[in-house]
Amino acid sequence: MDRPIVRPWWREPKWAYAGIGASAVFALTALTSLSVPQRSLRADRDRLTIATVIEGEFHDFIPLRAQVVPRETVYLDALEGGRVDRVFVEPGDFVTVGQPIVQLSNTELELNVLDREARLIESLTQLQLYQTQLEQNRLANDTALANIEYEIVRLTRASQRRKRLAANGMVPQEESQALQDELEHMLRLKPLQGESNERQNALRIRQLPQIDAQLEKLQKDIEITRSKLDNLMVRAPVDGRMTAIDLKVGENRNRGERLGEITPDSGFKLIAAVDEYYLGRLHKGQSATVKIDERDWPLRVVRVYPQVRGGTFNVDLAFEGTPPEGLLPGQAVQGKFALETKSNATMLPTGPFLQHTGGDWIFVLGEDGETAYRRRIRLGRRNIEQLEVLSGLEPGERVITSDYSSYEKVERIDLR
Repeated sequence: MDRPIVRPWWREPKWAYAGIGASAVFALTALTSLSVPQRSLRADRDRLTIATVIEGEFHDFIPLRAQVVPRETVYLDALEGGRVDRVFVEPGDFVTVGQPIVQLSNTELELNVLDREARLIESLTQLQLYQTQLEQNRLANDTALANIEYEIVRLTRASQRRKRLAANGMVPQEESQALQDELEHMLRLKPLQGESNERQNALRIRQLPQIDAQLEKLQKDIEITRSKLDNLMVRAPVDGRMTAIDLKVGENRNRGERLGEITPDSGFKLIAAVDEYYLGRLHKGQSATVKIDERDWPLRVVRVYPQVRGGTFNVDLAFEGTPPEGLLPGQAVQGKFALETKSNATMLPTGPFLQHTGGDWIFVLGEDGETAYRRRIRLGRRNIEQLEVLSGLEPGERVITSDYSSYEKVERIDLR
């Protein structure tokens, strides 16, 4: 039996046409969304800083903010620890070489010095006795050889007389033979004694320089040992001004501890902290200027410290010629480093926008002046006033250089 076929509701013509319409609406919406500009923002023109890109002379320099410090500083450290008994100077006093600064006391050190000095003197005395003994042995050996030579001469003469008397029968033959035997004995002893003397003398000659060196070393050790007590009196090593000393009578200070500072009268230098961006562009001998008392003073870089700490590195500078009068340690001054000669470049003024963009992009005003668009750029040299533009901008274009803290995700700014 035939049964009528019922078409599903979604296949009804009216619903099919509705689906086609919905698909068309969806596609149109998607196309419309693609054609809509990316995120934009309105901003008051009066609150923005707008600058013009120009073609001109780029002054390549680095801002300089430095501090006046003494050219040399001599530190006073405790060579020997001890108790502070007296303090002879105060901060700001002028001291001369050898002037007493601090008197320390150390009972344990004094006992150690006395004990060591006694042992060194004992060793010194023993060496001197040995040196004397060597000389006495040399004298005894020379005396023994001289005695043998004397006996040989005496016995030779006596033997000759006895032989003549024995030949005439005036003395027994035995006496003549006894003298001859004694003479021959002495003749055999002489080379033995001479050989012994030569060996002992050679040994003495080798030992005497060593003994003298040991005696000299012991004398120096004794002087050094005694000087340890002298170190308890801290004296000024140079002429200068006592810039730092903070000691109280009765306090204890350990060996090597800092006691104070002396600033010799050798002039001043400047220490400047420079941004790490310029580390590869500063070198020894480079010129700079600083403004003091409304006058520019020439400087020269004498040392560049390559260690970067907190985003900066330090540079030492010295005055070219006579420095200004009235400089005070710790005084802050401002100036600039001259990096290269002046050259033509495409430039724009510096501004707060660098803090957020790093110089990678900027908002550029359109021809109507009512809209600014985000654009990629590339910057080169920079100073506190100018930025060198390598690509992305042309002279005459206008850009926004004010703060971008609210524009990091914005592609377009509408001005009102």
